[in-house]
Amino acid sequence: MKVSLLIKTIGFYSAIACVFLGSCTKGKTDYEAERGGVVDEVVEFKEVTSAVTAGYTISIEALNGTFYRGYNDIRVKIKDTQTNTPVEVSALTFLPIKTAVTGEKSSCPHQYDFGYNAEDKYFFGYTVFTSESGTEGSWTLDISFTVGNQTVSLIKEVSVRQQTNKNLNMTAFTGKDDQQYIIALVSPQKPNVAENKLVAGIYKLNKPLDSSSKSIADQLKFSYSQADRYTLKLDPRMPEPSMGNHSSPNNKDLIQDRDGLYHGVVNYTMTGNWTLNFILLDPDGKVVRGTEVPKDFTPGVEGRKSELHLDILF
Repeated sequence: MKVSLLIKTIGFYSAIACVFLGSCTKGKTDYEAERGGVVDEVVEFKEVTSAVTAGYTISIEALNGTFYRGYNDIRVKIKDTQTNTPVEVSALTFLPIKTAVTGEKSSCPHQYDFGYNAEDKYFFGYTVFTSESGTEGSWTLDISFTVGNQTVSLIKEVSVRQQTNKNLNMTAFTGKDDQQYIIALVSPQKPNVAENKLVAGIYKLNKPLDSSSKSIADQLKFSYSQADRYTLKLDPRMPEPSMGNHSSPNNKDLIQDRDGLYHGVVNYTMTGNWTLNFILLDPDGKVVRGTEVPKDFTPGVEGRKSELHLDILF
């Protein structure tokens, strides 16, 4: 029993030493190369693509001018093509459509009716692209907006790239309630060795209704909805054998805020590989997906992960 206590004590102080000496993972894994170099926090919106139709120029913007698999904040600006001045638009709808190589069409979590920033004159919303463009299929944007009594529509093909920042990972899964869910990380883009505000979107696939008389767009525009009043329990751990699957203090489970997203706190005590172990609870407190992970410090052993998790690297 004294030997067991001694081993645990040594393991504990080894973990503490790692905190002060920097990343313990770096000696074992070239995590700088794995994460693709320095992770920059992107705050500037740039044009992804544009289109001209019916005398209007439509500019679609995203952070870094790129659409990625996962959560994307999106802005749309509309100008008169001749005068290059903003147009008074009363409403804008935004529908991403994926066409598989088989021809089957589907959508993804998105904001259909965009909001409007009157001061800077742009529409804003989000889309959670569930795959990259390529072998799985292609993506188009079905956009409609109203100017006066005129409704203008366009369809624009766009490219969706792989998300290389693992802090913005996403996962799709089927819950114990037989519903299909998506969890997409929104922030932080660039975590600190500190307590970080953790934000995620949780979405549920709606069961299809009788759509025999509806167009493809009508069938797809409300195919996903935000999962409301759920709880996402959080247990972050470093799963590599050298880390012993240790966790950190002061983490907070994610709960839904007024913006519809889920907010919590994750405390990263060092850089390296982390796993965000989750348990998703429905509004009644029942487990939808996820499992408890052992709390033991196990140096030399690969850490066990929840059946619902996302891997992080920074």
